[in-house]
Amino acid sequence: MAKQKEKARRSRPKQHNKRLGGYGKLSMVKELKKKYRLNMLGLIETNREVVTKFDVARLWGCAMVGWEFVESVGASGGLLLMNFNEILRLEERKGVVRLPASAEDFKVCVQVLQLVELPLTDRKFTWFQGRSCRRIDRILVSLEWLEEFPDTRLKGGSRGLSDHCPLILEDSKLYAGPRPFRSLDSWFAHEGFLKLVKDEWRNLGDDTFTNKLKALTVPLRRWHKDKFEDMDSRIKKFKEEIKKIDDMVSVGSYDGTMEARRKALVTYCAKWYVIKEIHWKQMSRSQHARDMDKNTRYFHNLASARRRNNSIVSLVINGRLVRNQDRIKTVITCFYKELYRQEYALLIGIREGLVKKIDDEETSLLEEMPSAEKVREAVWDCESSKAPGCDGYNMNFIKKYWGELG
Repeated sequence: MAKQKEKARRSRPKQHNKRLGGYGKLSMVKELKKKYRLNMLGLIETNREVVTKFDVARLWGCAMVGWEFVESVGASGGLLLMNFNEILRLEERKGVVRLPASAEDFKVCVQVLQLVELPLTDRKFTWFQGRSCRRIDRILVSLEWLEEFPDTRLKGGSRGLSDHCPLILEDSKLYAGPRPFRSLDSWFAHEGFLKLVKDEWRNLGDDTFTNKLKALTVPLRRWHKDKFEDMDSRIKKFKEEIKKIDDMVSVGSYDGTMEARRKALVTYCAKWYVIKEIHWKQMSRSQHARDMDKNTRYFHNLASARRRNNSIVSLVINGRLVRNQDRIKTVITCFYKELYRQEYALLIGIREGLVKKIDDEETSLLEEMPSAEKVREAVWDCESSKAPGCDGYNMNFIKKYWGELG
C-alpha cells in the first residue's frame, strides 16, 4: 500500500507539469495574437483528433470568430502553410553535406505545382531539438496569391515551449525611398527611344561623360513614366478595341477601313506583350530566362520574390532591433565607410618589406592609356543586361548607343 501511495504521489507532478506545458503554449499563442494583431491564425500538428468551437474561443479570446478544422493539411486561397518535415536546400539543415532523395522529390513537387516559397527574413532554422536545427516549416503560395498580395513578407517568432518557431506573415508595404535609376532592355523595343537618346545626349553639350550619363537619367525617367507606365492597362485597352470591332463584324458591319484598324490594333497589342515579357525577364534576373518559354507572369513573380528577399525589413543595431528605414540606411552607409577606412589604414601600416613592388616596365603598362579597341572589347565582353556600376546603365544600353557614347 505504501509503494502504491508513493507511486501515485510521484505521478501527480508529472500530470501537473503536462497541464502547465499545455497552458504555457496556449498563453504563447494568445501573446502572439495580441503582439502582431493577427487577422488569421493557423495551427498545425495540434495532436488533437477534433478541434471544437470552445477550443477556438480559448485560443482567440473571443467566440465570434470564423474557423475551420482541416485534417492533415492547412491550405486556403492559394496559401499552404505547414510543417513539411523536409528541406529544399543544403543550408536548411545543420551539418548536412548533400540533399537526400526525399528533398529532391519535394523540390520537384513544388515546381510542378508552380508554388513559390516566401523567404524567411530573420532566421535560418525553424525547428530545434538538441543539436539538430532544420528549416522544415515554410509557407508556399500560388502565383495567384502573389499577384493579390505582392508585398507579403515572412518572419519567425520566438518558439517558447515548442520545438517549432511560429511563422508570422505580414502584408504591409514598406517605403524604402525613391527607386534607383535602371536602364531597361524593353525600352529598345519602342520606335522613338533611339531618337530620344541621341537628341538628349547632344543637348547635354561638352560636359564630362559621367555627368552627362547622370543628367540623362532625368529625361529617361520622364519618358519611361509617359510611355511605359501601366503596361497592363495599355494591353487591356487594345484588347477592348479589338473586341469592339469583332462585335461590329458579328452583326454584319464590315469594311476595309475596319479591317485595317483591327490589324493595326493586333500589331500594337502584340508589340506591348513582347515589351512586357522583356521587361519582366530582366527584372526577374533569372539565369534561365533565355531558355524558357514565354511566361510573363512567372517572371513577374520571380521579380517580386527577389525584391522581398533582398529587402532589409529590420536590423539589430547596438543590441536593439530597428525597423526605421532611414536609420537602417544611415547605419549601413557608415558601416562600409568605416570598413574601407580601416582597410586603407591597415594597408598603409604594412611595412614596406612585406609589400611586393612592381618594376618600371609593369608600372608603365598600368599607366598606359587603353586604346579605343581595348575599351570596346572590354565592354562587349560584359553581360548585356547587368549594370557593372551604380549609375544604373547596363552594358546593353552602352552597346546600343556606342556610336553616341563610345
